[in-house]
Amino acid sequence: MSFPTDLHIARGATLKPLDEVAAGMGISDHLLEPYGTSVAKVKLSAISELADRPRAKYVVVTAITPTPLGEGKTTTTVGLGQAFRHIGKRATVAVRQPSMGPTFGIKGGAAGGGYSQVVPMETLNLHLTGDMHAVTAAHNLLAAMIDNHIHQGDALDIDQHSVSWRRVLDVNDRALRNIVAGLGSRAEGVPRQTGFDITAASEVMAVLALSTSLQDMRERMGRIVIGASSDDKPITAEDLEAAGAMTVIMREAIKPNLLQTLESTPVLVHAGPFGNIAHGNSSVVADLIGIRGGDYLVTEAGFGADMGAERFFNIKCRASGLAPDAAVLVATVRALKAHSGRFTVVAGRPLPEDMLAENPDDVHAGGANLRKQIENVRLHGVSPVVAINAFPSDHPSEHDAIRAIAEKMGARVAVCTHFAEGGKGAVELAEAVAEASEEPSQFELLYPDDATLRDKIEAVATRVYGAAGVEYDLKASRQLDSYERNGYGKLPVCIAKTHLSISSDPSLKGAPTGWQLPVREARASVGAGFIYPICGDMRTMPGLSSSPAAERIDIDADGEITGLS
Repeated sequence: MSFPTDLHIARGATLKPLDEVAAGMGISDHLLEPYGTSVAKVKLSAISELADRPRAKYVVVTAITPTPLGEGKTTTTVGLGQAFRHIGKRATVAVRQPSMGPTFGIKGGAAGGGYSQVVPMETLNLHLTGDMHAVTAAHNLLAAMIDNHIHQGDALDIDQHSVSWRRVLDVNDRALRNIVAGLGSRAEGVPRQTGFDITAASEVMAVLALSTSLQDMRERMGRIVIGASSDDKPITAEDLEAAGAMTVIMREAIKPNLLQTLESTPVLVHAGPFGNIAHGNSSVVADLIGIRGGDYLVTEAGFGADMGAERFFNIKCRASGLAPDAAVLVATVRALKAHSGRFTVVAGRPLPEDMLAENPDDVHAGGANLRKQIENVRLHGVSPVVAINAFPSDHPSEHDAIRAIAEKMGARVAVCTHFAEGGKGAVELAEAVAEASEEPSQFELLYPDDATLRDKIEAVATRVYGAAGVEYDLKASRQLDSYERNGYGKLPVCIAKTHLSISSDPSLKGAPTGWQLPVREARASVGAGFIYPICGDMRTMPGLSSSPAAERIDIDADGEITGLS
């Protein structure tokens, strides 16, 4: 008998009344704003009302450098959250909201998988409570006000070539990457080359994720820089008198969404910043609520530990003031075999047959990546726990190989079968995380606020990525100098690079050394609160594949969705 689909499993779930789920976190009914029967917004006043409750242990789930297929971080995050109940502990899970572009593209849904899912699965993957649309509307309002200001006489003397604020949509559509706006008669506006990004890549999304309150979000909106004047002075959303209206659009979106897992563990789903050019973590306000909601708060950071976890530590924790107690590193046999350099993994295609054959030597050959990612967690003073996400095609000897690599680095290890067994399949992991989180916290940021932007970039490049140094294009050097002059030098950095390698070259596997990080451009997300150096070709508007998931998604005569994965 074949394993049931994620959608079939999700539909078979018996959901606990959401007020009961909330009550388990200490959240009373007056703090909930129901959206139907299975989703609710949580009012921000919960942060202050829960302040006297004990602080939960704070656990971040990250991974080794993934293959294009992903290695199951969300599934592991959900499975771990469920597993704590099996050892007599209460946990809250906090994750990002999925973008519908990838849902209808090659990725499919992002609610976890198997018996470790967030439910209702369809609601989570399709619109949820409309936060993505609020981000889209707020972002595009600013874009409209920029072009209208230019059309109406341009009192701010905007250098049109400097305008970096594009438009956004929550779709995968390569045809919109580069466009010319304002064509037609004079009444249609001023012609200008621009383009669209996916909503998850919007700075408004990053602002949502890093704000600590409604007023903080209002102030961050005002600091958004959209370009410069002809005399090279930054022009902000406040200058354009757009920030207030943008915040009004976002007034409901800043409230986290409460859902539950298949085993009724509470889940806060909020914000979804792009993992390549933004910090790739769920919201600060969700964590400020969840940190008082039980014994453990389990959250997830995008991509590998060199990216999502590094940004979690140095950007998100810097903004929230919270310090993590442990980090889970998800590892898979297939990913470590891929890091041996002997196999090629392509999204949407079956794994090579040779890769499925039992061969622990291939796992050991890719072990350098796991060792470096363990080291990257430890650089920040956090205790690592390696979660071996087991697949049916794995062999026990290959799990033993991963365990040997991790234990030699002094990390705790657990084999997990949460996809097939739910929370009980991650009990070993929950016990290991509980042990790790009891160690005295020695969390530290990688660099201080007052380090120069170049020092910050070089700290991440050399200490986290293993680069020998950094090479700056002339354009990037001028931009960094300009940001320092304009008072943005104290911001952290969010390096935009490939997620398929610790290096900036996606073809380099394992843990390469001796290479130079090429910084070709630097951009400022002043509202969000970071500078992002660009080190490669970053696609901020994905395209659809030759066989997108949208072709398989439909609705039947009873109104039931089909084909969602």
